[in-house]
Amino acid sequence: MTDSRITSLHLQRRAMVYIRQSTPSQVENHRESTRRQYALAERARDLGWHADQVAVIDEDLGLSGACADGRSGFAHMTSEVALGGVGILLGLEVSRLARNNTDWYKLLDLCGYTDTLIGDADGIYDPKLFNDRLLLGLKGTFSEAELHILRARLDGGIRNKAARGELYRGQPIGFVRGDANAEILIDPDEAIQAAIRSVFERFAEFGSVRRVWSWFMSEGLDFPVRRHLGADVAWIPPSYATIHQVLTNPVYAGAYVYGKTRRERHVDAAGAVRTRSRKLPRSEWSVLIHDHHPGYIDWQTHEAILERIAGNARPRPHGGGGAVREGTALLQGIATCGRCGRRLRTHYRGRTSSPGYHCRGRTLVEGRHESCLTIGAVQIDQAVAAAVLEAIRPASLEAALLAAEQIETGYEQDLEQWRLAVERARYDAERAERRYRAVEPENRLVGRGLEAEWERSLVALEDAQGELERRARDRPRQLTDAERAAILALGNDLQRAWNASGTTIRDRKELLRTVLEEVIVTAPRGECRAHLTLRWCGGLFTEAEVERPRKRQATIRTDDDTIDLLRRLAQFHPDDVIAGILNRQGKTTAYGHRFDKTRVRNLRNHWKIQRFDPATRAADAELVTVKRAAEILGVAPSTVHRWLNDGFIDGEQTTPGAPWRIRITEAFRPKFMEQAPPDYVPMREAVRRLGVSRQTVLQRVKHGALEAVHIRAGRKKALRIKVVDDQPRLFEQLE
Repeated sequence: MTDSRITSLHLQRRAMVYIRQSTPSQVENHRESTRRQYALAERARDLGWHADQVAVIDEDLGLSGACADGRSGFAHMTSEVALGGVGILLGLEVSRLARNNTDWYKLLDLCGYTDTLIGDADGIYDPKLFNDRLLLGLKGTFSEAELHILRARLDGGIRNKAARGELYRGQPIGFVRGDANAEILIDPDEAIQAAIRSVFERFAEFGSVRRVWSWFMSEGLDFPVRRHLGADVAWIPPSYATIHQVLTNPVYAGAYVYGKTRRERHVDAAGAVRTRSRKLPRSEWSVLIHDHHPGYIDWQTHEAILERIAGNARPRPHGGGGAVREGTALLQGIATCGRCGRRLRTHYRGRTSSPGYHCRGRTLVEGRHESCLTIGAVQIDQAVAAAVLEAIRPASLEAALLAAEQIETGYEQDLEQWRLAVERARYDAERAERRYRAVEPENRLVGRGLEAEWERSLVALEDAQGELERRARDRPRQLTDAERAAILALGNDLQRAWNASGTTIRDRKELLRTVLEEVIVTAPRGECRAHLTLRWCGGLFTEAEVERPRKRQATIRTDDDTIDLLRRLAQFHPDDVIAGILNRQGKTTAYGHRFDKTRVRNLRNHWKIQRFDPATRAADAELVTVKRAAEILGVAPSTVHRWLNDGFIDGEQTTPGAPWRIRITEAFRPKFMEQAPPDYVPMREAVRRLGVSRQTVLQRVKHGALEAVHIRAGRKKALRIKVVDDQPRLFEQLE
């Protein structure tokens, strides 16, 4: 029977059937609900719509209806309703369309505006009618409340089970599930146990996550990982994140933890609602049960590891100095300023990169352009090292014995991991062989694949055996009695061990941090000594005075001739031109370097020599460069240079190699004319009349004994020499 709410206008439009299941598991396992939803298409035809008018929207199968984000089918249905092309929306129940009132009431408003009906298993509703809209609103509210109730029940059960330590959600590598309820056991695989224990042992030795990871990579050791719950263990090179997770996970300390993170919803920059996970501090964890299962370390060791890692990344004031880093400054990270209490920074200066410490406390707080202290590190480090060696001298013999034991047993521990790797490779090869022999000979499609897998396993076994043999050959021999005695003697002489070539800077820093928590440095200005306060790990304080090296007078400086020459050149030339002049004269800096623009500027600034300013030289208009003189005279610059060499025109040079400067005066201009005056003859005629060479004529012109002019008109542009008849000839002068 057709409902009275359905009119001919509704039947002219399309009927839409919306189908949704909340999870992929429901789509796969709860198929009866899916069949009931697809059957709504037949109901639409019973209500009067033709088969070609019925559209089924099933794009949101496997998606939750808690929000509209990501539901493309719901967005498509909403847009069709807004365009007025839908007569009725059919869903098995209201919760299939939306599980929150925000999306539900928006859909109701659109259906009311466009006269679209809504139908479910209970009947047909018209959102324009108050009673129908009230009923639909109540159904939407119940749908949202139902979701909340379901979640509350599930979360309550999960939290109640987790509070007893019985909620099992998979464990990290190194643990397996026992037969009892929520029983967690250490993985019986010895190779996995050895790999995980190596992480904690190496961290106790190195004190840094990155150094543990670097050790695994340098030794070529693989690490077990399980890519997802239920997957087989794979041995691959470890990542930094893998090592960090093993060291920081409380499960390895035998603790059961639940609620370390919390999911939060926020609105991003685009206005979309996003979900993120935020790590919670330990005080806000929901469940923390100590000694819940056997672990690889105890809880105290776990807390010490977390404290060391946090100190490496973010050192606390007056606490640990962070991770040991490169550099020869031994107190890096543990030295603090005696004036402001801030941690001292390190710097390296000079050709030898001599280390030093400085504090910028006064610059940061008071805004001054000075630091609390700046002091060299050599004398400070030597004084602190001497105090530490003196303090640990009673324990030196015990440390030497321990070092001897580590030399003999440390390599054995590393070699054991390679033996386990060979056993693991042999097992894989035998398993691949059994699988290959179990297949039927006629089934060559499977047999070829298993045969290739067997060959790969044999190659891996051969590589593992070869690596084990190589490392066994490189194994250090047992210490002889003489070598053991030498180690004990070295323990009595800590200074030799400290200065030994095999003792690295990192080893010295680790030793200092083992016994020292802080070194407070006070260096008053104007005094030649520094005061040190050593705070030991036990809480004791000791003080020491260190003599600071006096400043020596600089013995290396630029010679005075170069400085005087620079002072003269700076009056007429810029820095780059001065650098070229000094280099042409063979001048060098105090350290024997060639001059450039920067070095000239630095030297000029040091001696407070004013730079060349072209504006101040504009008043001396008579002095011009060769290029400018060539423009004024209408000749080429090379001609001007030739006249300078011939002595026809006069020029000035501040120093040999400096640019020429030509003085253009009123007495200079008459030397250039259009026609030669009487008694002025060409150079060839002057040479013939005077009976001398051309060079001699030019020398006389240069010294003023002969007058000369330059003819600029016509094709015979050349010098004209004034020669009078009564002028004595060369040999007549000699008589």
